[in-house]
Amino acid sequence: MSQQSKRELLAALRSRYRKATRSEKGAILDELVATTGYHRKYAVQLLNHPPRHHQRRRRACWRKYTSDVLYALEKVWRVANCICGKRLVPILPELVEALERHGEIALEERTRELLLQVSPATADRLLCTARQKEARRHGLSTTKPGTLLKQSIPVRTFAEWEDAKPGFMEVDLVAHGGDSARGEYLHSLNTVDVATRWTECLAIVNRSQAAVGAAIVTVRRRLPFTLLGLDSDNGGEFINANLKRYCEQEQITFTRSRPYRKNDQAYVEQKNWTVVRQLVGYDRYEGQVACDRLNQLYETIRLYVNFFQPVMVLLAKERHGAKVRKRYERAKTPYQRVLASPDVEEEVKAQLRQQCQTLNPAALLRQIEAQQAALWKLAITRTPAYNGENGRNNGQPDGTPNESKALP
Repeated sequence: MSQQSKRELLAALRSRYRKATRSEKGAILDELVATTGYHRKYAVQLLNHPPRHHQRRRRACWRKYTSDVLYALEKVWRVANCICGKRLVPILPELVEALERHGEIALEERTRELLLQVSPATADRLLCTARQKEARRHGLSTTKPGTLLKQSIPVRTFAEWEDAKPGFMEVDLVAHGGDSARGEYLHSLNTVDVATRWTECLAIVNRSQAAVGAAIVTVRRRLPFTLLGLDSDNGGEFINANLKRYCEQEQITFTRSRPYRKNDQAYVEQKNWTVVRQLVGYDRYEGQVACDRLNQLYETIRLYVNFFQPVMVLLAKERHGAKVRKRYERAKTPYQRVLASPDVEEEVKAQLRQQCQTLNPAALLRQIEAQQAALWKLAITRTPAYNGENGRNNGQPDGTPNESKALP
């Protein structure tokens, strides 16, 4: 019997008990004790002296962060691609300064002061109603084993990147074949620097050895530091004589991961999702026109991701019984990590600082949205549109891209 039912029974018997004779009171008590399981003396106490219900007074809640602060925080959060509080708060001063410099936001002095005082936990709490659920899909694996040449290329595991300096990069291909791996379709060459997390992406029309080799040469020219090493998976597009010969001629260390061990390339696998899949999707693209349009999108993405997307780096991992405690470095953007590296030339750092002053994160985000809309029109087969608010198609027919949000 529930507590609510017991209280209702007591309320019904209380008036009868007070008006009843001695023998009738005994019968009522017998009935109450048998039904509720109360002690007889406790039952008498409840019937004669009902408990008093005190109405709790709600204390007036003083809000430190007003609606102006919440509005500014949400706007900056959306410009930062809806990242978590631990990544957002460390870059808040730079983002607010850039938005104010380009006239995207105007804050009062008190609002600006409170906004920069927000802690990561408070930021997540204030933004909880604005967050949207994301549906994650998985693409097809198109990696084919390389030849016996891989025996001459040394293996590098995830644990061997701890002391890396700028220039050692993980590289991988992301297929844009939709639901089928037949025929020729576009691929994205994704490269990530292990020390600074600097990311460069380039679209290629196919995954031939010549296309992959030419893309690596192009990526090398874009880097703000010298390319010192490449680490790839065991696919034939990387494990070939052409790329091995090029790395030997340019004195670039060439290594590979262990077969079927994706965690050996954890850095680039993470960027395959956060940069390529989230921004490009799983549609199928073919031909040079789509390749050029995708490269235009990547030109904007590289500026947005490297200058305005902070990354948390794992410092240590300790195991206490069944619990693992991880400690992370304060979140920084790849641009900030390049400036902090003593291995990068001061002339390059000065050029990066000058370039950063000209970048508007809100304008980059709008440019990405426009370029995504143009790219989606070239999709051969399109997947159902995703709506972040409810995780379903939202009444749109299959093959209609959701253009309401550029960065889900």
